Amino acid sequence: MSIKKKIPLIFCLLVFFILLTNNAFHYIRSKNQLLNYNETIIKMIVKEVSYQVKNTKNSSLYVEDILGRDLRTASLAIKHNLPARYQDITNDQLKRLAKETGVSHITLLAKTRDDILGVRSSDPYEIGMGTKGWGYWYDAYNQLFALQPVSVEKGLTLPNYWTGPIEVASSNPNHIDKWGYYYDGSTNYIINPYFRDKITDYEKRFGPWKIIKDFTREEGILELTVFNPNNFGKKEEVVRLNGNKYVRISAQPIWYGKYQYQNIATDAAMIKKAVKTKQNQSYRGDLNGKMIMKTFVPVFSKNDQPFVIGLVYNYGIIQEELRHELVVHILLSIAIMIIVLIISFIFSRSITQPIGYIVEQVNEIAQGNFGKTLKLKRKDELGLLTENVNAMSNHLLSYVEDLNQSKKLIEYQAYHDPLTGLLNRRYFQEKLKQIINHANNTGETVSVLFIDLDRFKQVNDSFGHNKGDEILKIVAGRIKDCFPDDDHAIITRQGGDEFIILIKNWTLTETKSAAERMVNNLKRPYSINDNEIYLSASCGISIYPEHTNNIDTLIIYSDLAMYSAKKEGGNRVTVYYDKLNPSNIERPRLEAHLRNAIENETIEVCYQPKVNVELGTIFGAEALVRWTDEEFGVVTPEVFIPIAEDTGLIQQLWDLVMRRSCKQVSKWNTNLTQPLSISVNFSARQFQEPSTMLQRVKDILAESNLAPEHLEIEITESILLTNSSEIVHTLKSLQDLGVAVSIDDFGTGYSSLSYLKDLPINTLKIDQSFIQNIDQDFGNSQIPEAIINLARSLHLDVIAEGVEEEYQKEFLRSKNCVQMQGYLFSKPLSKDDFEQFLKNFH
Repeated sequence: MSIKKKIPLIFCLLVFFILLTNNAFHYIRSKNQLLNYNETIIKMIVKEVSYQVKNTKNSSLYVEDILGRDLRTASLAIKHNLPARYQDITNDQLKRLAKETGVSHITLLAKTRDDILGVRSSDPYEIGMGTKGWGYWYDAYNQLFALQPVSVEKGLTLPNYWTGPIEVASSNPNHIDKWGYYYDGSTNYIINPYFRDKITDYEKRFGPWKIIKDFTREEGILELTVFNPNNFGKKEEVVRLNGNKYVRISAQPIWYGKYQYQNIATDAAMIKKAVKTKQNQSYRGDLNGKMIMKTFVPVFSKNDQPFVIGLVYNYGIIQEELRHELVVHILLSIAIMIIVLIISFIFSRSITQPIGYIVEQVNEIAQGNFGKTLKLKRKDELGLLTENVNAMSNHLLSYVEDLNQSKKLIEYQAYHDPLTGLLNRRYFQEKLKQIINHANNTGETVSVLFIDLDRFKQVNDSFGHNKGDEILKIVAGRIKDCFPDDDHAIITRQGGDEFIILIKNWTLTETKSAAERMVNNLKRPYSINDNEIYLSASCGISIYPEHTNNIDTLIIYSDLAMYSAKKEGGNRVTVYYDKLNPSNIERPRLEAHLRNAIENETIEVCYQPKVNVELGTIFGAEALVRWTDEEFGVVTPEVFIPIAEDTGLIQQLWDLVMRRSCKQVSKWNTNLTQPLSISVNFSARQFQEPSTMLQRVKDILAESNLAPEHLEIEITESILLTNSSEIVHTLKSLQDLGVAVSIDDFGTGYSSLSYLKDLPINTLKIDQSFIQNIDQDFGNSQIPEAIINLARSLHLDVIAEGVEEEYQKEFLRSKNCVQMQGYLFSKPLSKDDFEQFLKNFH
């Protein structure tokens, strides 16, 4: 994107971010202000309503007390107007007397054998009404009949008189009554005058109902409710008496107000929490088609039970106000963005036009047109930039001219030895890889000649390094004389008195003949300042691909061959051969490097897949140890494993391979539907302390979180031949743990049916030498077939290693040996390559 577009974009993004931040801040601030205002309104309303509720309760108690005393006065008047026996009184007589005394109704209660009944009444619902199930009311009646002061601690007690609390009439639950009860022993009945619905009328006229109604007319206030926290949300305490059912006043869940926005379970929990914490509780939600906010405020008084005021607020009003403000700010932001965009385009144009000119000219300079002069008449930073570009262009012109003159010298010094003029180690390392790749594509050979002067250190010590350098120059000249203008040979000095020659596409005979001529030429005397010095040289030869396909190993093999020539007296040429044991050459250094590699854990673990050709699956891998040393290069296991065993390092090496391979397979198995098993080779050293080895296996499995059934140990027949009871017991313990036991390289030892059938083993592994001897006509297949039949007869699994040809696989498959490993499927792989192999395997 050009600067011309970037500047307006950056400006717009910056302004947009500022506006967005401002709008978000304003939105949050407005929302908080509205909520705070709403909270203030709620506090004011709650304060007023709670005051009215408390005042109503106190006033009601006062009025109730007055009504109770009025009922006693009425009781005395009623007694003087009635006979002493209720049998002589009529219900109509009580109706007239109720009007005269100003009470709502009069009931006469008489005692029977097992109850106290309403025997006469101006209220037909009360006639025949039993009171035995009324609790403390019934107790009060009995105390009156006994001419004892009423002690039920409810209502008001006066001489020969008790007035109960205001309550729902059990004879007619549609009314709330205030009763009085008088008995002085002069009658056979209790006089029961009562007022009906007087307290209810009082509360409606003077209680919180009016103020609740007024507040709910205000905008946003949808509902006000006074809750009884002891009973709201609970199962109603229904009283069933005299064929009626009702809820007592004290047990009613709602005292005042309506409850139309019902959400009983949530509201009950909020009310309970408000009373418990003594703090307001609120929530938002959709009820009755509206977005509402409910707030519950607990109110406590010293002498009465607490109550909770619930307020339902139309939260949609707040949202609508916020939405309006947001729209206004968005429109204003769009207008500002348009203005900023126009200004930024004008501003960017004034900057980008001259910059564009400078960029165009600099591009020409970048393409090599040095010395070009820019013309831009400006007195600001762009004018100064133009002058600097012109100066840079002129300097580059001079610099490139000097650079071209020195380039050849630099390239020569980078790839040549300054003393001898020969190519150096760096050139050799880069060229060797190219030559090997070319040879690999064309099928050509590559010969490596490793040359080292014999007794050169003595010459240096005797005549000094200056004389030694003179000799090295002569040696370099003599080597070049042996390969005059030959395109096939590349001569390099590696350092000190070591030289390496690469020869392309020569036979071993041609290479060895040229090397012998060179060695003979190098042993001629050297004349330095009238001194004749006699030296000789040792040469080692390795051939690609005859000896190895690995580049690093190819150099190691030529180095080993050279050391072998020195060991035989020097002044000779030695060709690398398989039995040339590097462990006898530089053994102390190799041992020291191996110890450091194990301690620093630079030893690598590779994984060779195990394949079930019948199912087409990878069921496991064998852990194989590999070591590449900085000095020795690739060191084969055949070399360093015996050293590890001789020096006691094999235990540390085994521990490293076990830990790394078990941890890696456990990691792979977490993502695989069919988990892999890992095979690890155990040497005889591991069984010298079987109990210690067994415990270490358990610890490693636990540390790596690998199931024991996913581990297989591979042992050789030589370990089993000892048939030590302790080894057998250890193998049995491993099997009991779930670990499988396999005999590696089976058939190369002293196999015996007598020990196979009794030992705790699971698998026989056919040695690769038997597999690779099988030819295309299935010749030399008797031993593998016999091992397969042996395993089947002993009910053991069998796996073949070293499978490299398709016909070998087909033979094994025809004999029902379907588990295999070998280069036909894959070479040993690093963990990353193995993961890729798993993904690509079909």
